[in-house]
Amino acid sequence: MWQDEILDEIHKIREEHAKSFNYDLDAMFADWQKKQAESGREIVSLPPKHALTMRWSRPSKGDDFSVQE
Repeated sequence: MWQDEILDEIHKIREEHAKSFNYDLDAMFADWQKKQAESGREIVSLPPKHALTMRWSRPSKGDDFSVQE
């Protein structure tokens, strides 16, 4: 079976990170947030794409999706 060296390296890094926090997701997440804050990069939150929310979300009570002629 073909193996991707880059993916293998990513999996190794993720495993080492998880192991260093004893597989505690809360601690891992806190570490990622700390690194993100220390990076100095601007964090951008984009609104969800309408097409995706329409497909996977149920209509709200006020939404009218009936076909108009």
